Amino acid sequence: MRTSLIETEQIEAHLMQRSEPGDQLVFEAMLLLEPELGEKMQWQQEAYRMVKLYGRDQLKQDIEAVHLKLFTQKEHLSFSQKIRRLFNNR
Repeated sequence: MRTSLIETEQIEAHLMQRSEPGDQLVFEAMLLLEPELGEKMQWQQEAYRMVKLYGRDQLKQDIEAVHLKLFTQKEHLSFSQKIRRLFNNR
């Protein structure tokens, strides 16, 4: 279990380019010697990509919810009017 965690941390350091140059070279040599390490690295990279996409989608939903609240609810009418005036003056 501990070896797996260390390996995951090494992959992450490599992907995020946070490892020292010597460690980077050792990791690249390990990639050549252990093909399964390259596969693990690809899966970890894919996981990071999916997390990033999920976060981006979540942020878009949050922004849309705020937008709807600010521009449709009566208690925010003066704010929405000020914003519209700003953009109408251009």
